Amino acid sequence: MPVTLDRLEQGQSGIVTDLTCTGSNRRRMMDLGILPGTLLTVEFTSPLGDPTAYRVRESLIALRRAQAKEIEIEPIVTEASDHALSDNALTETELRETERS
Repeated sequence: MPVTLDRLEQGQSGIVTDLTCTGSNRRRMMDLGILPGTLLTVEFTSPLGDPTAYRVRESLIALRRAQAKEIEIEPIVTEASDHALSDNALTETELRETERS
């Protein structure tokens, strides 16, 4: 079950499943390389939690919480993770297998 990007914590990753923004906001996200199927990783969170820096296609970008809420993702859960954002989240192993096929 997809969640929005703002739900991820520092160090967590997810695969973009949909963009709910429209118009120029959607175009900006796409120009930044945020498309369905793209891997995003939370790199840094500011002390007040807004904005947050994300790793996207070997670039580092900053998004405000309102922008991150418009990006739906499928979280990737490491095998050692204590908590999952979603029961349907992909593990790193499943992600590698999906990329191979």
